[in-house]
Amino acid sequence: MSKASSTVATTDNEAAKPKVAVVVFLLNGKKVLLGRRRSAVGNSTFALPGGNLEFGENFEECAAREVKEETGLEIGATELLTVTNNLFVEGPKPLHYVTIFLRSSLTNTDQVPQNVEPEKCDGWDWYDWDNLPQPLFWPLEKMVNSGFNPFPA
Repeated sequence: MSKASSTVATTDNEAAKPKVAVVVFLLNGKKVLLGRRRSAVGNSTFALPGGNLEFGENFEECAAREVKEETGLEIGATELLTVTNNLFVEGPKPLHYVTIFLRSSLTNTDQVPQNVEPEKCDGWDWYDWDNLPQPLFWPLEKMVNSGFNPFPA
């Protein structure tokens, strides 16, 4: 049995099931929207808006719902950028997330992000892609360090 499968075999049934997260690179010029997490996983790190895919939702619906729930912002059309496979084995309970990364922009550039879920986030702000705040949430940090760029070529 491989290390990964032995890790899964020793967890409870719910933790052993991968979950799907949809996150959004919400772009505004050369800036991206990030919030500081308040969570058992990645606490105090900067992350993109997003969350769990709900039963029956497509990726675009999930992205629009999550961005609205977390920031109060309305987003335009989305574009699939990449998918990552993330194992969080160091937290209180192991988690496995397949993360769908989308790109979008605001439907109206006069909108201002609000901290709609203060129990989950310390607040949202726009950051220059070339000068991101630290520390970044691990999956995002991994992408940035790989040279990934969410901006259209």
